[in-house]
Amino acid sequence: MSLYYETAAILTRPSTGGSLKTRIYGNKSLKSPPAQVYALAFESSKWSAILKEVVENSQLLQHERKLTPAVAILLVHDLLLAKKGISLPPSHGLRVAVERHKARLQAEFTKARIRRKCPTLDALKAAVEAQLGPVHPRWVRVNVIKTTVDDQLATTFRGFEVVPGIDEVIASAGMEKKVLCLDPHVPNLLAVSPGVDLTKTDAYKAGEIILQDKASCFPAYLLDPRTEDGDIIDACSAPGNKTTHLAAVLHPRRGFAAGQKRKQRIFAFEKDPERAKTLEKMVAMAGADRDVVIRGGQDFLKVDPYAPEYAHVGALLLDPSCSGTGIVGRDDAPEFHLPSVPSQGKNAKSNPKKRKHQTTASGFPQPSSSNPNITVADDNGNTTVLSSPATFKARLASLAAFQLAIIQHAMKFPAATKITYSTCSIHAAENEAVVAAAVSSPIARARGWRVLRREEMVRGMKEWPVRGDKDAYIEEVEGNERGEKRVKQIGTGGKKDIRRLTDEEIEACIRTVRGDGKGTMGFFVACFVRDRDSGDNDDDGPYLRDENGRIIRDENGIPTLKATGQKAVDFEALRRAREEEEDDGEEEPMIKSLSNPDDDDGEGPFLRDEHGRIVRGQDGMPVLKQGAGRGNDDGGREDDEDDKDDEEEEDEWDGFDD
Repeated sequence: MSLYYETAAILTRPSTGGSLKTRIYGNKSLKSPPAQVYALAFESSKWSAILKEVVENSQLLQHERKLTPAVAILLVHDLLLAKKGISLPPSHGLRVAVERHKARLQAEFTKARIRRKCPTLDALKAAVEAQLGPVHPRWVRVNVIKTTVDDQLATTFRGFEVVPGIDEVIASAGMEKKVLCLDPHVPNLLAVSPGVDLTKTDAYKAGEIILQDKASCFPAYLLDPRTEDGDIIDACSAPGNKTTHLAAVLHPRRGFAAGQKRKQRIFAFEKDPERAKTLEKMVAMAGADRDVVIRGGQDFLKVDPYAPEYAHVGALLLDPSCSGTGIVGRDDAPEFHLPSVPSQGKNAKSNPKKRKHQTTASGFPQPSSSNPNITVADDNGNTTVLSSPATFKARLASLAAFQLAIIQHAMKFPAATKITYSTCSIHAAENEAVVAAAVSSPIARARGWRVLRREEMVRGMKEWPVRGDKDAYIEEVEGNERGEKRVKQIGTGGKKDIRRLTDEEIEACIRTVRGDGKGTMGFFVACFVRDRDSGDNDDDGPYLRDENGRIIRDENGIPTLKATGQKAVDFEALRRAREEEEDDGEEEPMIKSLSNPDDDDGEGPFLRDEHGRIVRGQDGMPVLKQGAGRGNDDGGREDDEDDKDDEEEEDEWDGFDD
């Protein structure tokens, strides 16, 4: 009995946010199995528009006063549509109350089918499924670490008809015939008939097949990691689909990079300890634990890119938190239609004050023009209702700043030459606009990062037809509908700092659109690349220069390194270190001027030739003008022997460490 009452309570109770599945599985007070409650809630909601007619036309609630509208819908659903009927003992009062009207209920159900011009029950089921919105295939990635596509076609998918295209797969929804097609864009990916449950198969339990949306497979495939790329980082890994896909892409290419005696590793970062446990389980199940090093509880943004263990990281996959607008509603139940309540006699009066809002399936008031609600999802699939467009825009701006920070941090890794950036958002503010801000950033300019062009991509991504949304991007950049010119500031960049993406760069961005017939969720991915050693070793040395070829310096005359985008010497950090280590105030100043004020000619402290170019030694480092000083390498702590050595070497300078 608790199954029907608990399910009715969840469907009619006002919600504080979260998908139907999240609200059910997160309810620790349920006595009934959550899976059973969810199945009953979802299926009954899906059929509730028809069942509402059946209950009302059969006058069930007039005859059975103890039934509530919600419980009546649930019981009638199981009576007419569930294979095992009502899940109650035969003598239970609720079951008896409904089954005594079985003939009348079945007659009204038949009339409802005929009104919808459906000749059979299967045709009616297909019509109901079609009203739920876009139908998606069941996407299955064959895990080549453990098996092959041919093996799975001969075992798990034996009896499935192989069809040439996704249209045939989508059309098989609601039919008994099971079909599949091999995806033409992503290797080892299958599209299977919607609704097919593969979670109970041996292949799924053994990690041989992984349920993963097609769009979610794009980042690892686009990154295309190879042995020469060295180690790989997945910056935001849980639950592990993309991490295990990276391992699968590497599997047939396993080996050692040229000149290295160590195998490639995948560093998987997940700052949430609980999600890291899920990641660990999935990596082990997929057989990828030999190649994946899990950094559970570690925040990628706090990782030192220059740490020795990351010296060989050449490729990074970034899939940071986003608004989740490409997947919202995927697990939500359809609207739960309730039959009208019969009046309690002649003098019964409706009380208009009792219910101010009509409720929908999840218990939300119907949105009105005065109270528009926008729903977003987090990494766990939990949805949140934002109260106003202004709140939503503020959230997008905050997310975009975080996403940009992730990209810029990834660009600092010394050996990195490839980065993919992806979101499950439909908004240009998180997609094309973030890409524009990233390629305009100082670190990108300093190290030569650019957007990977379409013609340079792997075949499947080059052939994918849906590209960046130019109109949405221009609208985001140029302003609102009244034509007001504005550019959103992301991070520290302003209008003059962020250049527009070219048409070629927008074409290089990849999108998927939910409901366009291609069977995917809403998604975005782009790839940043740079030539190996680009911007680090050129004829102008290791420092940034302006358009006139002059080294860019700060007020202290310190140049900026191309490799990191940071100052060659951080005076403030040295000062703080000095203050912490000082025992008394009698030591010599740790920091000396890099140039002699009397000799300041506006060109800095380095010697130049007759063409104005800085003179460099054999090691490529600039030569100081006579009389220029330098800071001590040991942070200011010297003994007498060090003083003597410094006096002997005061005319020698090895340059700034790059």
